[in-house]
Amino acid sequence: MISKNPKDSYTIITDIVLPSETNPIGNMFGGELLARMDRAASIAARRHSRRIVTTVSINNVAFTKMIPLGSVVTIEAKLSRAFKSSMEVVMDVWIEDRESGVRSKSNEGIYTFVAVDEMGQPVPVPPLIPETDLEKERYDAALRRKQLSLVIAGKLNPKEATELKALFF
Repeated sequence: MISKNPKDSYTIITDIVLPSETNPIGNMFGGELLARMDRAASIAARRHSRRIVTTVSINNVAFTKMIPLGSVVTIEAKLSRAFKSSMEVVMDVWIEDRESGVRSKSNEGIYTFVAVDEMGQPVPVPPLIPETDLEKERYDAALRRKQLSLVIAGKLNPKEATELKALFF
């Protein structure tokens, strides 16, 4: 299987916030943003694996800035790490000021997907080779997050969590 780079999965989705997507004070519903992020992340995961993908978990979403009605929202997604059949996707969410056009980061998130065949069974995905310093940081952090979630779920003994030993011992 041929290795890929994070740039191979890079996905950008841009849309506007409409009235039906906002709460009573005129800001985008959190669930609406989660759905948009899920779509962007699933495209990135599919670009990497070239398979059907399904969301396994929303590992983290930071709602740091409200997104007002009429805002132009851009989601940038790309793989941070590929494991056997699962892939972690990181996303940055940007909003564009309607008058000045200046973009500011409003949210970020990390989702995990698994590649499956037509019967829904997991299938292997290509390895990921990070290139930039940020991609390398995200690649290393993805293993720590995976090991932590496996320890919490009781699927990995903390003593076997090689990247987390400093936390447990």
